[in-house]
Amino acid sequence: MEPAPGPQEKYQLITRNLQEVLGEDKLMAILKERELKIYWGTATTGKPHVAYFVPMSKIADFLKAGCEVTILFADLHAYLDNMKAPWELLELRTRYYEHVIKAMLESIGVPLEKLKFVRGTDYQLSKEYTLDVYRLSSVVTQHDAKKAGAEVVKQVEHPLLSGLLYPGLQALDEEYLKVDAQFGGVDQRKIFTFAEKYLPSLGYAKRVHLMNPMVPGLTGSKMSSSEEDSKIDLLDRKEDVKKKLKKAFCEPGNVENNGVLSFIKHVLFPLKSEFVILREEKWGGNKTYTAYEALEKDFAEQVVHPGDLKNSVEVALNKLLDPIREKFNCPELKKLSSAAYPTPSKAKPAEKGTKNSEPEDVVPSRLDIRVGKVISVEKHPDADSLYVEKIDVGEAEPRTVVSGLVHFVPKEQLQDRLVVLLCNLKPQKMRGVESQGMVLCASSVGEPRQVEPLDPPAGCCAGERVYVEGYEGGEPDDELKPKKKVFEKLQADFRISEDCVAQWKQRNFLTKLGTVSCKSLKGGSIS
Repeated sequence: MEPAPGPQEKYQLITRNLQEVLGEDKLMAILKERELKIYWGTATTGKPHVAYFVPMSKIADFLKAGCEVTILFADLHAYLDNMKAPWELLELRTRYYEHVIKAMLESIGVPLEKLKFVRGTDYQLSKEYTLDVYRLSSVVTQHDAKKAGAEVVKQVEHPLLSGLLYPGLQALDEEYLKVDAQFGGVDQRKIFTFAEKYLPSLGYAKRVHLMNPMVPGLTGSKMSSSEEDSKIDLLDRKEDVKKKLKKAFCEPGNVENNGVLSFIKHVLFPLKSEFVILREEKWGGNKTYTAYEALEKDFAEQVVHPGDLKNSVEVALNKLLDPIREKFNCPELKKLSSAAYPTPSKAKPAEKGTKNSEPEDVVPSRLDIRVGKVISVEKHPDADSLYVEKIDVGEAEPRTVVSGLVHFVPKEQLQDRLVVLLCNLKPQKMRGVESQGMVLCASSVGEPRQVEPLDPPAGCCAGERVYVEGYEGGEPDDELKPKKKVFEKLQADFRISEDCVAQWKQRNFLTKLGTVSCKSLKGGSIS
């Protein structure tokens, strides 16, 4: 039997792979006296995806360190956050989360009997808690409440009062769950510092706060439930996992914003203390890494190929997902999944000779628009006005794109720049070369005609999704049908604002890092 870890060993287990700890001295003092009491909360909104294995892996660390761990299913928070979970679906989604989170923990070998599971509405509707919400609201400024929720609560043009209550409730949870520490992502930092500032004003103790880094999604940005291409669902079929990993951003030698490497670092390595790169003998055969840093170094030096890295992650990930898929294969949980996350109703095809009473929605989220990086630019062999570009959009291979920009943009200005690419048009041949996308550009209204490629925000990665403000959710069409003219209908309302920002119906084109713009063509169109 292994000896129980001492305070220093417990501290190392609790804090490994974390980005930041607020209250390190207090944490060590508690560990010298007794076991740490800690909680992790999750708002029951969109379907949990594989990035949830990151906090699950840390929860395994907390248990190894002897911590008393509480998992909070924050159902009331899910409703307060701009009604991400409608009231009528709240109970169903909370039950779905309970089943799926427990299945995830079981798949990585965490004993459920050592955990305490609590729903927010079990205590957040009590007289005492409600009174504390009022007490807190009497000392918190509107500015501080808005600032605290800026990274977590959905930001909209006309924010609801409920979003201002959200940080206060999360702060009070620390007291009502009787814990020493709260664990979350670094995007929760402003809420954590808010709790440290305001809980003592109610006579409650300041808690320790432990923060995980934000793990990049498959497109290189944050993994998000609302961004379909950025995440792998826990119930995705094996062929879907393969397809999404194949499209994942994983540039040779690039270890920044690499969601595939980050998943190995924060999930697979902590669980197994090793990772095996699977490859054919002619490429050196399998190689086992017992330290993540050695794998990252080999990838940076291009000793490990992105294809081998993705294939190896695919095998390891499916081993984690198999027991979850199996558990959710029963009729009861299939029914729960469908009820908690009903498929949005789509228009039925009209019968011959009748008009369709439910017209198909033409909304920007149907467009698969991504940040692309131009790898090469050549003149079209058979057309003087066309370029043939190779553009990286975060997939296994760059796309070939034909653009009519020769008379507007010098070749050297396109080389290696970031562009905005529409990726789900039906591929079509342009003078004998198949084009697999469209570079979106601003065009001047008057003569002489001027054209400027749209510019994503600085720091974006190839493959990162571009969306229209207010339409972050929804899955793009696999391929836009030419006869439906979805792009053309939406394009009619594309404009460049007076601030040179790309817009649809005065709503900004955005990435996770900010607005999409052009250099100078105010009031122009977009094509």
